[in-house]
Amino acid sequence: MARTPSKFTSTLIILLSLDFAHGFYRNLSPEKMGLKQERLSHLHFYLHDIVSGSNPTAIRVAAAPTTNSSATGFGFVAMMDDPLTEGPEPNSTLVGKAQGFYASASQNEVGLLMVLNFVFMEGKYNGSTLSVVGRNKVFSEVREMPIVGGSGLFRFARGYAQAKTHLFNLTNGDTIVQYNVYVIHY
Repeated sequence: MARTPSKFTSTLIILLSLDFAHGFYRNLSPEKMGLKQERLSHLHFYLHDIVSGSNPTAIRVAAAPTTNSSATGFGFVAMMDDPLTEGPEPNSTLVGKAQGFYASASQNEVGLLMVLNFVFMEGKYNGSTLSVVGRNKVFSEVREMPIVGGSGLFRFARGYAQAKTHLFNLTNGDTIVQYNVYVIHY
């Protein structure tokens, strides 16, 4: 014999169905989600892209048949787990990692598609991340890429990252890049 729902269960079902009356979405109050006033933060650090030696932090994982004959390396893809440090020295304090990939996406100039997370491991932002998806025109003095989101203290983040090459080793390809990141978050 089938049981009839209790008055409480019936009321709860009606209330929940009203909350999603428009289908698959509902409006939420930012305050009820724990979101406070937005802040603008400036982060400054150095990314160490190490492609040489016995323990590289970035490695080529794919290439097109024509990549090696392309003036721009068009078609290569590299995965990275690059250290982020307070200063440009390799032994400077580690503040996080840049994890993701970059790919040569231009046939006419060295332009990389960057898809990465800045994963912070130190201080106030320990455990938080910022997500970057954008174009890196490598030989420009300063490159700007959008911050498209984040997690932890950077939930709902937006902003931009400016990259400037600090050091490029022509012999082995290792690179140190200075980052200034401006991010709006709660």
